[in-house]
Amino acid sequence: MINEQYKHSELTGKIIGCAIEVHKHLGNGFQEVVYQRALAIEMRMQGLEFEREKEMALRYKGHSIGTRRVDFFVEGLIMVELKAIIQLEDVHLAQAINYLEAYGMEVGLLINFGSRRLDFKRVMKPGS
Repeated sequence: MINEQYKHSELTGKIIGCAIEVHKHLGNGFQEVVYQRALAIEMRMQGLEFEREKEMALRYKGHSIGTRRVDFFVEGLIMVELKAIIQLEDVHLAQAINYLEAYGMEVGLLINFGSRRLDFKRVMKPGS
């Protein structure tokens, strides 16, 4: 899971490890909020600092166009977006990349607890 070519690889590896532990204990089939609560517990147990459901303002050319809540901001460096669906699709990856750009973040994780095996994608802001 740790690959030095990826920025913040050690931290993303820890987060993925926490998600694997949650999936190992809960399996698939629950609503996203259940996994979100369990992941918060696991990350706290592993000593990771995070903000859960942080509301962020979205802007367009200097104008406020609303807000969006991201599932987790971990250590102020990694945005984590959770899903609990059968299969991740391109639209979910595009959404995660858009959030990175909107929030000025470089690295994120898209984690899906809905499949039989935990599925995750590292996402990076284009050009990073």
